[in-house]
Amino acid sequence: MALFPTHRNRVAGGALALMLLTTLGITVAGPEDDFASAPGVPSSATPGAEAVAPSTAGSDVALDRLAGDGTIPWPEDGQTAVELEGAGPVGARGEQRPVPIASLAKVMTAYVILKGHPLRQGEPGPDITVDRQAAHEVGVGGESTVPVQAGDRYSQRQLLEMLLIPSGNNIARLLARWDSGSQDAFVKKMQRAADELGMDHSRYTGASGIEPTTTSTATDQLKLVRQVMKDPVFRAVVASRNVTVSGIGPITNTNPLLDTPGVVGIKTGSSTPAGGNLLWACEIRVGDTTRLLTGAVLHQRANTTPGEGLRAAVDNSRSLITALRDRLASARTEG
Repeated sequence: MALFPTHRNRVAGGALALMLLTTLGITVAGPEDDFASAPGVPSSATPGAEAVAPSTAGSDVALDRLAGDGTIPWPEDGQTAVELEGAGPVGARGEQRPVPIASLAKVMTAYVILKGHPLRQGEPGPDITVDRQAAHEVGVGGESTVPVQAGDRYSQRQLLEMLLIPSGNNIARLLARWDSGSQDAFVKKMQRAADELGMDHSRYTGASGIEPTTTSTATDQLKLVRQVMKDPVFRAVVASRNVTVSGIGPITNTNPLLDTPGVVGIKTGSSTPAGGNLLWACEIRVGDTTRLLTGAVLHQRANTTPGEGLRAAVDNSRSLITALRDRLASARTEG
């Protein structure tokens, strides 16, 4: 959990954080850049990188000393964005153009559901009845689904678990109908939420992400991550490796990155047109504080197989997390 140091420490920490991100090869947007360039406009200072609006978190990272410049293994394929809590700006690599995001769309689905029907930690929420459509969709078309039966009743929390852990497409659409009466009406809420978050390069056309017309960028996805990870219920669900649901049994998280030390989520997504996609969050120690390092790795080995793309997204994300975490640890221990 983030600590809140004195104003003097925040100022010093902000300067050091800025130096660290520059050292890591991450493009940093200064105050004047926020007015000079809109989000998504490539920075002229660093080819292949973008400067985007800073995080709402205060620049309060305190580091004893910065390590050498080194080499950060940014994925060569697709597009990537990373944000360090407390440091503000986002670093990005690759062309930030809208690409299919597959099941990453379910993060927005969960965000809209929890925004309209907030839950406290440990609260199950209202019971929701499985309709015939959700039951009919089980195993249809090769989609990722959860084996529910018409008339079954599950709590909102349980359905969020089925949405985010095994990535149930039929559950995404069931929640959409429960919330808005139809998936089409719910999608309008998804798009409205994206617009409110400043996700100017994102388009949502379905609750599950199966549609290749649901597209976004890595930098846009981090805007969503920044907000949704503030919700303790969402955060607890995506950090779960497995849960047991009454009437269904154990369900396992599709995110193998959870085996990486410090990783606390978030969501996988893969399809042939989308390639492998991964939103991730990792808790790291910087000085005397715990910070959340978040990232979006999109469009890895697109147009191959979903499995091949997802393996690439996971492997590249793990390498990136390890390198950044080690560099931050070096900045803390040296000096």
